[in-house]
Amino acid sequence: MADKFSVKQLIQNLPQQGKVEWIGIRPEKRKPLKKLNKVRVLEQGLKGDHYTGVSGNRSVTLIQAEHITAIASLLHKDKINPLELRRNIVVSGINLLALKDREFKIGTAVLKMTGLCHPCSRMEETFGEGGYNAVRGHGGINARVIVPGEIKLKDKVELI
Repeated sequence: MADKFSVKQLIQNLPQQGKVEWIGIRPEKRKPLKKLNKVRVLEQGLKGDHYTGVSGNRSVTLIQAEHITAIASLLHKDKINPLELRRNIVVSGINLLALKDREFKIGTAVLKMTGLCHPCSRMEETFGEGGYNAVRGHGGINARVIVPGEIKLKDKVELI
């Protein structure tokens, strides 16, 4: 018979590791993102991102690749480009919500989840009517920088 675990124990158990699938920065407000193979993570955010230094709790935005597939399905599209979602890092293989209030390492940087990254009205502009609600609940997370470093494509996402 399987051992019984408390909910607290189950929440703490996260053996999965993720992987960085895509990286982008927003050089200017309301301008297209710039796709990168690697990014320098500064104390205030991502080097070259217009949001760097604006809010410590939203220094980096992350979204799951699996949720991008769900968003595309809700929009009745085969796929959507991560550029359209305006998040900095796309990861696969790990449930980002399991990182709530926890520190995690990507590449040589350490981040801490600070909350959900909700969609904005730009999703209606980008995807048309219903775009906001297609992203709602799938928008990813915000994180702040604990230890600066570098993040590259294919880097692991690991709970500390």
